[in-house]
Amino acid sequence: MNFLAHLWLADVTRTSPAGAILGDIVHGRLEALALPTDIALGIRIHRRVDATTDHHPLSVAWRAHFPPELRRYAGITLDLLCDHVLARDWPRYATAPLAGFAATAAAAVAAEDTTFSRFGTWRPETERFAALLCSYTEWPGFERALAHTATRLKNPQPLLATAPVAATLLPEICNGLPILMHDLKAAATVVRETKGSGSGIGD
Repeated sequence: MNFLAHLWLADVTRTSPAGAILGDIVHGRLEALALPTDIALGIRIHRRVDATTDHHPLSVAWRAHFPPELRRYAGITLDLLCDHVLARDWPRYATAPLAGFAATAAAAVAAEDTTFSRFGTWRPETERFAALLCSYTEWPGFERALAHTATRLKNPQPLLATAPVAATLLPEICNGLPILMHDLKAAATVVRETKGSGSGIGD
């Protein structure tokens, strides 16, 4: 799952949007980091969501469509592709318009700039981050996200080469994503109920 999916899960579980994003950035044992409770919970949920996604039968089946030489990159591509489908089919998952959700979520993430700075990383700028989330609604937005992610790799070509496979998988993921998101929400809820609740986007 990528940014939009993690933020959607933060919203439906009433947990920290910033923690949902910091899950990709903060590593190691959280107990040793003395993080705010809501941030730590959001990171725990992010980690559980990623683990659940990796082992979910749908994810396993989707990765199998990638040729062996590209399969190590399939997880990245599928994360971005799921965000594209989630954004494109947004009314299936939320009643509020995507633009409003993205603006509110981006502002909530940006408000935690001290925590982002603590880990020496970027703090999403509100308007640009909201625009990025909304850009996932169109296929070119997915392609730009894939190309941007590829620039971080020593060899970007294999990741870029996954785009045609992603295009063929689009109908299958459109059909399967509601099931996957339902199961991820259940996994996230278990973590929230075990570790305690934080603040959602609407709080």
